[in-house]
Amino acid sequence: MTADREVRVTPRPPDIADQTVVVIGASAGIGRETARQVRAGGGRLVLVGRNPDRLEEAARELRPVATAAFDASDTGRLAEFFENMSGPVDHILLTAGSPAYMPLDGMDLTEASRAFAQRLSMALGVALGSRDKVRAGGTLIFIGGTGGSRPSPGMAIVGAMTAALPALTANLALELAPIRANLIAPGFVDTPLSASLLGDRLEARREELRRTLPIGRVVGPGDVAALALHIMVNEALTGATFDVDGGQQLVAR
Repeated sequence: MTADREVRVTPRPPDIADQTVVVIGASAGIGRETARQVRAGGGRLVLVGRNPDRLEEAARELRPVATAAFDASDTGRLAEFFENMSGPVDHILLTAGSPAYMPLDGMDLTEASRAFAQRLSMALGVALGSRDKVRAGGTLIFIGGTGGSRPSPGMAIVGAMTAALPALTANLALELAPIRANLIAPGFVDTPLSASLLGDRLEARREELRRTLPIGRVVGPGDVAALALHIMVNEALTGATFDVDGGQQLVAR
């Protein structure tokens, strides 16, 4: 093969055809992109989102078998959703929730406690509610993060969650078996949520990451979604945490 001849290999999409995937947090970002990839692979979708209008827009694009509009942090409503859901389903992806950046100076303890408990409650609520709904070998996939892997002012809650979610996931993998449980821990992902958090600092952050990350580009929702689909179809994976940050943790701040 000559040096000037480039060979392009198109990866074969994971075999998700005819499997049913519940995406909680499906109206934007990682959830919506994962739903797109499931649909492109021939899978069936159940879409859950907090905002009815955005959920309806996603449904027009993705043609799910069912939708449900509610806030997944409402554990009572989450339990009701699973009680009413016909099964079995193959996989559940939980992307709902956002990071809580709270400097100790000025922190409201009630709000901090709520933010920490909310993320754990959603994951536990999915685990409890879906036990009789997910087929053996199917998986629960939670989205966490790597943002709190290094201590920094304002990162106490995020750092605690960064440590807590892998431990929770590993324990759930044992208790839910043969249902699998896995955690995806992204770094910065270029999503509408990131845009809302950074505001006018977004483009500067993108440029910084392009310059410093080993992969030379910003991680997008499609990168995380591709990993989620791989976890769904690879039935040897359970109890694990998968970082997808483009090498962000390797770069000194």
